[in-house]
Amino acid sequence: MIARFSDWLAQALLVVAAVLAFLLCFLVCADVIGRVGFNRPVKGTPEMVSFTIVIVCFLQAAYAVRSGGMIRVDAVVEHLPAWLQRACEVFAALAGAAFFALVCWGSLEPAAHAWTSNEFEGEGALRVPVWPARFVVILGSFLAALNYLLHTIALLRGVRR
Repeated sequence: MIARFSDWLAQALLVVAAVLAFLLCFLVCADVIGRVGFNRPVKGTPEMVSFTIVIVCFLQAAYAVRSGGMIRVDAVVEHLPAWLQRACEVFAALAGAAFFALVCWGSLEPAAHAWTSNEFEGEGALRVPVWPARFVVILGSFLAALNYLLHTIALLRGVRR
């Protein structure tokens, strides 16, 4: 049941990330056209682009883990015996879970600070709040760690059979 919900949530977040990336294309095009054609760029574009890229990346992390789309290098592992390949895959899944769990844990305090201090990025006409990106990093890394743990459980169940 957790795996099914995780699949659904990862796909929903992937759709949100795709929509944000699509909208970001229009913002960048409007900024370039405004800058070149009218000498009037869209104010705050660099800040919005930098935060949106972080948000898009971390919204996609859970889906990348769940779908097996994370980068793998099989140059050495493919030459090992089957049982050792499975052991390496379990180790890699546990290492991925640990990495994303540490990212999640390390992001808690900066996110809380951004929320309580009302932290903004940018100067002048447009100031972008920092807290949405910080909380998406927490959400995305938590879900990626959870999906790595679910993958580890599935691997261990498959090894026992």
